Amino acid sequence: MDSSQTTIVTGATKGIGKKIALDLLSQNHNVVLIARNKQALEQLCVEFKIEENRVLLLPYDITEKINIDRILEKTISKFGKIDNLVCNVGSGKSEKLGNENYNEWKKMFEINFFSAVNIIEKSTNHLANTKGSIICISSICGIQIIDGAPLTYSVAKNALNFYIKGISRFLGKKGIRINGIAPGNILFEGSSWSQKIKDNKEDVYKMINDEVPLNKFGTDEDISNLATWLLSKKAAFVTGSIFVSDGGQTRIWVI
Repeated sequence: MDSSQTTIVTGATKGIGKKIALDLLSQNHNVVLIARNKQALEQLCVEFKIEENRVLLLPYDITEKINIDRILEKTISKFGKIDNLVCNVGSGKSEKLGNENYNEWKKMFEINFFSAVNIIEKSTNHLANTKGSIICISSICGIQIIDGAPLTYSVAKNALNFYIKGISRFLGKKGIRINGIAPGNILFEGSSWSQKIKDNKEDVYKMINDEVPLNKFGTDEDISNLATWLLSKKAAFVTGSIFVSDGGQTRIWVI
């Protein structure tokens, strides 16, 4: 059996998830790529010439609980173990403030909260066997009120932050570390910010200059660098923490 670490990455075909997956492959991880779009998964492997024996492509919707059992079964069947889990599925597309309804709340919690919680719960025994590590990609919207961010999204990410902190005590007894990363404004090809820049570049950069002390966007590389460090032995004493990467935008820590 290959001694390389095996890492599951959800939401792996674009942006932050894609960059984390590629960086882990470069660090000799075997990577299980999870996304709903099978064609996008296959294209990713072709584009970056990923060796077939190093990757497992699983086109599943992670918000469906039945798919989690299939993901774990196929991962163990191919690689024999699970060392790390990166929960990257999320979406900030929701109703404007005041237009929330039950179905929207339910949808946003399924995408931004339960997509992580359900697979973490199912993976716990496997991760305990390897003394593994978990990373959840959250958002600064879960830390403080951000103008324009949907309330449904912000509340779901806040719940995720609380979950990370709370469950870390239980998981720690099993030798499992869990941490979160709360990105600020991250710009990459195909991101919502790239479209906003096309629509109104002047207003977007005025907001960045007014709200972000470093006066710039973050990148998927910024988040991946933090994620790969957290998965490494260099972060062996770090768990139950939410790491903010936002260029200094947040002013108040409200988890």
